[in-house]
Amino acid sequence: MTPTDNAVVVDTPAPGVTRITLHRPEVLNALDHSMTRTLLRVLAEIAVDTTCRVVVLTGAGRGFCAGLDLRGYGDDDEVQRQGFPGRTMSRQREIAEIAVRLHELPQPVIAAVNGPAAGGGLAMVLAADVRIAATEAAFAVGFIRAGFSGCDIGLSWLLPRVIGAGHAHELMLTGRRIDAERAERIGLVTRLVPGADLQDTALAVAAEILQNPPLSVEMTKQGMWIALETPSFRASVEFENRQQVYTAMTEDRTEAVTAFLEKRPPVYSRR
Repeated sequence: MTPTDNAVVVDTPAPGVTRITLHRPEVLNALDHSMTRTLLRVLAEIAVDTTCRVVVLTGAGRGFCAGLDLRGYGDDDEVQRQGFPGRTMSRQREIAEIAVRLHELPQPVIAAVNGPAAGGGLAMVLAADVRIAATEAAFAVGFIRAGFSGCDIGLSWLLPRVIGAGHAHELMLTGRRIDAERAERIGLVTRLVPGADLQDTALAVAAEILQNPPLSVEMTKQGMWIALETPSFRASVEFENRQQVYTAMTEDRTEAVTAFLEKRPPVYSRR
């Protein structure tokens, strides 16, 4: 993988697991131009990296991501080149693309939320597939309190699907900050752990996922999200039928059964 700058740190804490750490702790990992562009590049590279089977996304220091850096995005040269209206739109698309790429990664993404996640940070949490939070975490839409629409970076689609329309409307319209316990109660995160245990917990979940065949995991992630957009039960069942036939023909399906019968860890080939 291409070396990253200091704002985004990528490591491999376990075989098959890529960890992305947002690394601007002095500003609670707020997004600026450099960080956004680097993160987009990293996500593009991970998407085609078949050695990576699970992604863990977390933040450095005491924050996950505070959203857009309100002190300045750092793209004045682009504003001069494109003009204010043109650059405002391209900047908007650039930032929103982070959530899109996270959501569309073939690998499952575990958000290990170590601290406050607001605005774009909340969008990244919601774009993940598994959400685990430290007890120190907090969550807020953020945009509406900064004078923008609350609907941004995919939140209007993701939030009601994760926590339901009623809770989503309340959080979007008020911009209210909620703590980790409330987030767990409404289903925004599935598990709370002490901050000191967060990374180990995320890696333990990743290890469970790694016990399953790679293509089966990818198909399951895809199927679960597509089901949220599918208009009927029958259509979802037919989509599932095709996933079952596809995975049944893989070599890894045979390996999974054989390993189970022989009481040994499976060795998958992604074939």
